[in-house]
Amino acid sequence: MYHKWRHPSLLLFSVGIANVGDFIYLVAINIFIFQLTGSATAVALMWLISPLVNIFTKFWTGSFIDFRSKRKIVMLTYVIRGLSIFVLALSHHIILIYSVLIIMSIAKSFFSPASMTYITMTIPKELRKQFNSIRSFATSGAAIIGPAIGGGLITITSTSTVLWINGLFFFISAGLLLFLPNDPVKGSTVPKLTLKQVKMDFSIVLQFMKEQRYITFVYTGFILLMIFTFAMDTQEVVFVQEVIGLSEIDYTLLVSITGIGSLIGAFLLTIVSKRLSIRMMIVIGLTMTSLGYVLYAFSWSFASIVSGFILIGFFIIYLNAGVITFYQNNVQVEMMGRVTSIYDFIQSVLQIISILAVGLLADFLSLRGTIIALALTMITVTIIYASIIYKKGYEELYMESA
Repeated sequence: MYHKWRHPSLLLFSVGIANVGDFIYLVAINIFIFQLTGSATAVALMWLISPLVNIFTKFWTGSFIDFRSKRKIVMLTYVIRGLSIFVLALSHHIILIYSVLIIMSIAKSFFSPASMTYITMTIPKELRKQFNSIRSFATSGAAIIGPAIGGGLITITSTSTVLWINGLFFFISAGLLLFLPNDPVKGSTVPKLTLKQVKMDFSIVLQFMKEQRYITFVYTGFILLMIFTFAMDTQEVVFVQEVIGLSEIDYTLLVSITGIGSLIGAFLLTIVSKRLSIRMMIVIGLTMTSLGYVLYAFSWSFASIVSGFILIGFFIIYLNAGVITFYQNNVQVEMMGRVTSIYDFIQSVLQIISILAVGLLADFLSLRGTIIALALTMITVTIIYASIIYKKGYEELYMESA
């Protein structure tokens, strides 16, 4: 048992420490930019950098990743992010800060497909569902621990000091990967990253999507449903304070309760994951998450909105772990970097469209009407999606043994 879980455990520690670093960074960078500029617009622009960078990088990053060592790429992205945070701690000009944030976003655009592929190659098929469940627990814990560490350190030191400490987390994560096996690069020659190569790889991904329509539907449907949640989340602060009438303290408490709900949900998932099929995890997670958003959309008080947020926080963990396991089990690792990059590209485009669309809808309808429309559409799509997940003839795609 120890030997079987030695590499997965090291990988979990590496991912967990980086997740804590991500959440410390999230607190620190928002405060850092606001302290420097005093502008809410400057903070908002920061949030647009990542999806915009993804649009310009994601269609070719997979072509780079699939023909090179995924472990080395993940390590390099951690090192770049750590160094970039050190530079941010010394920066006092917004243009320099945005430039560094662009470099970090480029590094992260490589990280997502490279880490997905490396995890799939390192974790045996029969352990993936349990690994993803434990990883969800680690991520939920980081979402609570990270901001607490970041907020606490900012109070007793300074934002710059917190950024210095924050950068170390990514170096530790990179260091842990040195104790894990390197993935062999297949083939004697690595193709050059040319426009011709990118076009060819793009056509290979499209061919895969066409041939594996059910797999494409499951993952694309998941991305679409996550766009609904993203669109509603972008208006969360405004909805909670202006529509429901809660205070900033109420909102902070609400976020904390949701985080605790996610942590409890993830902890229980690590216990019951062996007894739940991948299909069941996806359908239960999605159905209850959608109901949580419907309850959130029709909320009228702190108690009602807390109920919705607890459902969302608790069950979205099941959905994520189920879909990621399905994806890892059914996309060949030889092309996973390219496939993941294209899906990430699609998601980034849809995120930008959803931000603009929600803003326009809120002008024509009320914000309450917009959130209700999104939540009801999401629950309708969920019913269709769940029925196709359980469609007969695709049981083999949900098998968990090697």
